[in-house]
Order: sequence, then structure tokens, then C-alpha cells
Amino acid sequence: MEIALRAVRDSDLPVFYRQMTDPEAVRMAAFGPEDPYDREALAAYWQRIRNSSDVLRTVLADGEVAGNTAVYGVAGEREVTYWIDRAYWGRGVATAALRALLAEVPERPLYARAAADNHASLRVLEKCGFREAARARGYANARGREIEEVVLILEAA
Repeated sequence: MEIALRAVRDSDLPVFYRQMTDPEAVRMAAFGPEDPYDREALAAYWQRIRNSSDVLRTVLADGEVAGNTAVYGVAGEREVTYWIDRAYWGRGVATAALRALLAEVPERPLYARAAADNHASLRVLEKCGFREAARARGYANARGREIEEVVLILEAA
């Protein structure tokens, strides 16, 4: 499978909405918007980040929109994030997409966060060189309760 990144297009947004409202994916990601099914709030979110200095990319798998990935935040505290369509889980798409993003954005350190029980996402981050830096507890909107979160860091080589 060929994985590539490109700039986000308007036509990607309905696909992202479908992907980011998959109930299993929302539960797995845990941390997210208060109401992940609020189409207007999601549209405002995409508008805001597309107008920012954040690095936002569409993930393509064999030419099909498989998800998105980004580096966002202020210098010295920037984080990576990704969202991959459940149809592509377990196929190396997230790892390949994150590696491509990290090659495009050489600044370090970069941070990442994941629910402590999201073993697949933690494994993707570890494969890309992130190491656990801390643990915290935070309210997970998708689960309606506080859960443990892992904070990871990717430092300069």
C-alpha cells in the first residue's frame, strides 16, 4: 500500500467528518471535542487550523483519503496528532503517515498524547521514536469520565 501526504482540500472535509464520527474510533481516541457529532463545530475547527501556521496534511492510502495528520501548537510545545479511518487500522497506515509528517517537520522536541489504553496508537508513536515522558489524568469526552493519558516526547537525535 502506498502512503502519501498532501495539503488538505475542501473535498476532504466530509470524509474527515465521517471518519471522525465513527463511534469506535471516537471511543478509542477518547480525548476530543465535547460533541464529536456537531458538524458545525467540526467545520469551525477545520477552518481555524487550516488558517493557522499548523502543519495539516491529508493521509492518502493508494490515492484514497485514509485520514489526516498534523503538527500544531506553539514552538517548544508542538504536538503531533493523527486520525486514520478504521478501515485502515492495523495496516501500517498511521505509522507510515506519521513518519512522513515527521520527515516534513524536522523541529524537535515534538509531543504526543494518547489514552493509556489505546495500545495501537501508543505503538505507532513508539515506532516513530516517541518515548513516554509522563502520565496524567484528564476528562475524556468520548468516555464521559476521567482516564489516564500518556504524554510522549520525540527529541532531537
